[in-house]
Amino acid sequence: MGRYIDPSCRQCRRERQKLFLKGTKCFTEKCPVERRGYPPGQHGQNRRQKITEYGMQLREKQKVRRSYGLLEKQFRNYFEKALSQSGRTGESLVKMLERRLDNVVYRLGFAPSRKSGRQLVTHGHILVNNHPVTVPSFLLKSGDVVQIREKSKKLDLIHSSMKRVKDSGMLPWLSLDKATMTGTFLSVPERADVPLNANEQLIVELYSK
Repeated sequence: MGRYIDPSCRQCRRERQKLFLKGTKCFTEKCPVERRGYPPGQHGQNRRQKITEYGMQLREKQKVRRSYGLLEKQFRNYFEKALSQSGRTGESLVKMLERRLDNVVYRLGFAPSRKSGRQLVTHGHILVNNHPVTVPSFLLKSGDVVQIREKSKKLDLIHSSMKRVKDSGMLPWLSLDKATMTGTFLSVPERADVPLNANEQLIVELYSK
């Protein structure tokens, strides 16, 4: 499976919920999920198909995979790693995805979406513990410090994104210093604290077939 090049909003409409793939647009009246809350395609509005157990499992997997912007092989690799860890496999999977650098850049408010966060990382705008990291899949550890490179602090994309960040809205496993554009990954999050509307147990059931 190659890179997805169709409109991102089609993925949200297919899952019938916002996956926040387009940043600012997702919070406006222009969001296609608000305007056309039915699956894309010629028969999307009139389709009344009964979903099977496999269909529900597949939709949950696609929802999570698309939310984090991963290809199928990448997502499957994360599942295999989560399977080898102790504890609940589904929770381990979500925790691992939240540790990705592109996701943390998005969560801190440096980017309006995970896709934009991935671009900031690959273009060398992000430092981890004062060292440049250009790999979006880099997994952060407790105490790692993520910051904007000095030469990149004037980027309009970053400033416009950070304006929407509220001090009281920061997730409990992250801390942010807006003045220095520096964030800290305090700890690996608990599943209950991750704002992800998905049933990861269905993904485990799907891959266990």
